[in-house]
Amino acid sequence: MNILVFNCGSTSLKAEVIHSKNAERLLELTVERILTQPQIIFDNNPANTCDKTGHDAVLNHVFPLLLDKLKDIELSAIGHRVVHGGNDFKEAVVITETVEKRIAELSDLAPLHNPINLMAIQISKKYFDAIPHIAVFDTAFHQTLPRRSQYYAIAKKLADQHQIRRYGFHGTSHKYVAKEAAQFLKQDYRALRLITCHLGGGCSMAAIEFGRSIETSMGMTPLEGLVMGTRSGDIDPGVLFYWAKKENLSLKELDKKLNKESGLLGLTGSSDMRDIIEKAAEGDEDCRLALHLFNHRVKKYIGAYMVVMGGVDAIVFTGGIGENSAVVRHSITQGLAFAGAVLDEDLNRNIQLNRENNVAKFSLTHSRVHLLAVKTDEQYAIAKQTANLVAKTNEVNTVPQIPIAISARHVHLTQEVVEQLFGAGYELTVKKSLSQPGQFAANETVNIVGPKNTLERVRILGPTRSLNQIEISRTDEYFLGIDAPIRASGNIANTPGATLIGPAGKVILQEGVICALRHIHMTPEDAEIFGVHDKDIVELEVTGDSGRQLTFGDVLVRVSPKYKLEMHIDTDEGNAAEIRSGATGVLTDTGSNATLRKRQM
Repeated sequence: MNILVFNCGSTSLKAEVIHSKNAERLLELTVERILTQPQIIFDNNPANTCDKTGHDAVLNHVFPLLLDKLKDIELSAIGHRVVHGGNDFKEAVVITETVEKRIAELSDLAPLHNPINLMAIQISKKYFDAIPHIAVFDTAFHQTLPRRSQYYAIAKKLADQHQIRRYGFHGTSHKYVAKEAAQFLKQDYRALRLITCHLGGGCSMAAIEFGRSIETSMGMTPLEGLVMGTRSGDIDPGVLFYWAKKENLSLKELDKKLNKESGLLGLTGSSDMRDIIEKAAEGDEDCRLALHLFNHRVKKYIGAYMVVMGGVDAIVFTGGIGENSAVVRHSITQGLAFAGAVLDEDLNRNIQLNRENNVAKFSLTHSRVHLLAVKTDEQYAIAKQTANLVAKTNEVNTVPQIPIAISARHVHLTQEVVEQLFGAGYELTVKKSLSQPGQFAANETVNIVGPKNTLERVRILGPTRSLNQIEISRTDEYFLGIDAPIRASGNIANTPGATLIGPAGKVILQEGVICALRHIHMTPEDAEIFGVHDKDIVELEVTGDSGRQLTFGDVLVRVSPKYKLEMHIDTDEGNAAEIRSGATGVLTDTGSNATLRKRQM
């Protein structure tokens, strides 16, 4: 598909026609200095200047020019970058009046971007009214942040009322480079722990654990986190009160100083890292300080994210600085050998990225943690998401009903642990068979002891397995005093442990306690009917006994000929939807049509 990608910023506009399969650029448009002296450039050739300024006038001037340039190109859709999607948008959506209204309502959270993004959408619809318009949100990828990463330590009622939470940004870039890194490493994206560093004029980092963003450096706005070109990044809030008092600053003036006059610019007078590196080499102490401060902040976040994920498989650098500055990459990664990341100086110095060779490795062969530089391509990522959503609109779900089973807390054990708990040679006995072929609830139970409390008579499920695993709900987690991560069954690396007590003894497990990622078991035949694959992530809509409707997101698809079609959720999730075992749900779309919605993670 040929997709027109529209990225309208506060002072500039970028648009490209991209083939969604091979990333071929059929047309490129750039408009600089929209607010002062607009210059229009098609395919690197200056076209003309616009005698009017401002987004409204410039957009209405540009679109007729675009129409003329596109007369021999068939477009399938237009993908629009939208900065802030709030709590509402977890992925790309077809732009309807309802979506436009919500983008407008979220303008308070992104006043410099959302109104302009919405204006571009509305004007483009006037000129391209016969094709779909798709919104792709910077915040969408970070919707998987756990609550501990979302909330600020302020009055929760106030935070919820005003939507004050950490959203994260650059999500399209983080997701794109993470997938490119995984492909380069010939690894499944959903089996890796990645730290992605988007370093440019705006800078942010993300901890991506098994395909899900679980931490990111930017917060409710892009001001939080790393040192940036003109933004301060992390700062003691007390400084703001002190600064405003000393300089008699209004809120508007303080906002301008933090967003437009701080960061590298505030430290050195320049926001361009290339200038700062050059001057630092010449002995400029302010530039040396800025360079050290910039690199130190990134390194500090890398260390924090390693701890949050219990390790890391690859550290990925992208963005204008991350892709092009060997000096910055060197300073950040040297000294990380203790954590298994060993820099190769020669490889780092010689990195030259382009669209054909967009990934380069700069760690030594024996380095346990891969160091990578990846050329980001947010425009292409937007085009791909847009094309994928358009392609789905005609996919009809021919088997809409999926049985739902509520899975109470339970334990899977190895034969060795069974014998330690119940006696030498002991074998589990069948209480009742379960829906999945060959699986059963055993008569045997154990007590689970956590730091805070004990869960008694927790059922063991058989047959025995190769790994010990304890599956609990969020309520159980708080009761036990254990911080259990959300994981797919079997993925227990770097998870907390617990003590199990049986009639013949006790066993201290060092790992294995998880909150199971909600999932659907399918046969290969089921998966073909639904148009999904093993490890896809989908959404499923259920209606409870009281008529309450709820959509479960982040539902893992698990495909095997040994399975029977069924979705598994835990007791907390069942209570939230007021459903019981035996209920059914449907794979859904966010639009008006009842078609399958899926996204590859």
